[in-house]
Amino acid sequence: MSAQQHDVSAISDCVGMTRDSWSSHIAFLAGGIIAVHIVDDNYVQPEWGGIADHLASGLVPLVAVATLLWLRVRLSGGARAVTTLLLGLLGLMVSSEALFHITTDSVSGDDWTGLLAAVGGAVLLGVGVRDLWRSRRRDGSRWRRYVRRSLKTVAAVLVMALVGFPIIESYAVTNTGDGSVPAPRLGATHEEVSLRTSDGLRLTGWYVPSRNGAAVVVFPGRGGPQQHARMLIAHGYGVLLFDRRGTGDSDGEPNGWGWGSERDVHAAVRFLQQRPDVEPDRIGGLGLSVGGELLLQAAAENDGLRAVVSEGAGMRTVREFLEIDSADRWLLAPLVLTSTISTAIFANQMPPPSLSDLVSRVHVPVFFIHAAEGQGGEVLSEQYYLAANEPKQVWKTDSGHVGGISADPAEYERRVVTFFDGALLR
Repeated sequence: MSAQQHDVSAISDCVGMTRDSWSSHIAFLAGGIIAVHIVDDNYVQPEWGGIADHLASGLVPLVAVATLLWLRVRLSGGARAVTTLLLGLLGLMVSSEALFHITTDSVSGDDWTGLLAAVGGAVLLGVGVRDLWRSRRRDGSRWRRYVRRSLKTVAAVLVMALVGFPIIESYAVTNTGDGSVPAPRLGATHEEVSLRTSDGLRLTGWYVPSRNGAAVVVFPGRGGPQQHARMLIAHGYGVLLFDRRGTGDSDGEPNGWGWGSERDVHAAVRFLQQRPDVEPDRIGGLGLSVGGELLLQAAAENDGLRAVVSEGAGMRTVREFLEIDSADRWLLAPLVLTSTISTAIFANQMPPPSLSDLVSRVHVPVFFIHAAEGQGGEVLSEQYYLAANEPKQVWKTDSGHVGGISADPAEYERRVVTFFDGALLR
């Protein structure tokens, strides 16, 4: 090698080292910003509660950030690029709440550090893609190189589908809740009410007083169940609609799977038991999807609920998923297991009991409704029906998920009202 070539090579190596040094500095800065947001979100400006209520949801992501930064220093080539990409995805995941609030024009508090974390995550993804491109192997034939890269791509996609996606989804469902409150279209005058849960949360809702001495909790939320509420109000029932924890105007942290919200139902039952227009032994519940699951759990724990209509109940943890008789059950089990574990971490609580076990402890009339084209393990309603005690009913609607009242409103009204009349008005 000539002296000139040697100088060029040396300069090239120096430039490469400089670029690597800058990318390392950028990665550590971005990782630090992500860590700052995690601390802010969980311990400085949490949505609800204090440090003790967010130990797992804060510590686990912080350990993940520190571990990935440490691995980035120790590894090289493609392995270092992968750790950088994972750190970038982690940054985008923990900033999802802030990004969600941008769409609803409600950015505040820890959302500002969340937006910085989103920028950090995006930068890390860029650095990771750059590192991955630079680390690609060029030895061997073109055919071998393409086969090798294709296999690595397939492996990466599988890991993201079975591990990455359920973790990101679990973070989203335990950190982002719909904060909107719909306009009331109940067909009757309602009262603005608030409920107090056993763990100190204030929940907001509407109540239409009873004209027949009975009342029904229509759950969850104040938007989706309004048609069901109008149906029951027309037949004289008192109806309570309210925002569960972490949604609408209610306090608390959201949880899309409903974990912990059985306490919200218990608060609703206590509210109705204190109403002068309601007989304490004439309180029922009508739950849709996750609401149907929560009403089943509440009925197993609270003898104040005297009748339950559960429509669209399915699975909420890996326990129920393993009860589904499906050919791809074991193929998808890792995905659901990852979802259950990550939800427990981000929600700072253990998974709820299996619904199959809970329904065997319900000793009041239960009416299971599920759709022919259901979702989320809704087919399990048939098994819940078999495990339930008498008196019980089951109906398979020719509709999509919780679409029975829209597909056949007259038949839906006849069946549901007849059920409540028999259980609550005798």
